[in-house]
Amino acid sequence: MIAVKQAIVVEGRYDKNKLSQIFDALIVPVGGFAIFNDVQTLDFLRRLAVERGIIILTDPDGAGLVIRNFLRSAIQKGQVYHAYIGAHEGREKRKNIPSKEGLLGVEGVTEEEIVHAVLSCGAVRELQDVATEPITTGDLYTLGLSGKPNSAALRRQLLCTLGLPLNMSSGALCRWLSGQLS
Repeated sequence: MIAVKQAIVVEGRYDKNKLSQIFDALIVPVGGFAIFNDVQTLDFLRRLAVERGIIILTDPDGAGLVIRNFLRSAIQKGQVYHAYIGAHEGREKRKNIPSKEGLLGVEGVTEEEIVHAVLSCGAVRELQDVATEPITTGDLYTLGLSGKPNSAALRRQLLCTLGLPLNMSSGALCRWLSGQLS
């Protein structure tokens, strides 16, 4: 796994799943065009851009370009890097038919191309600090924030207090908290 300082912003959950296998970083899916009306996620991305920087990695199709341009104009402060993958004809394995433009998205290209795109855009690789243990979902369980009767309400309260998206997964919360400690 490649540790990257910046958060990586992708279009959807399948992109996030692919990048989670490659990078040790906070990966934020924006839900495609849903980002246009998601004030909370936009505020979170703005804060991330200022605190650690963000890398925008969208599909090479028209929709990806629209989302990228929207984020570029919506995030005025901080560090915003743009990672680009090439336009390759084909379809993702999980789909029966190709996309409207017939191009592979982030989830469909090779790991090597994604690594090259992210590292060549200005991403800062982080050395793993052996002395710092990352926060795990087990830690969240111990703290009562996961797997216990009132944990959903407690986690929601913590997310609200930290100004994070209320729908943030436990894994993403662990990676964000770990990033704050490093």
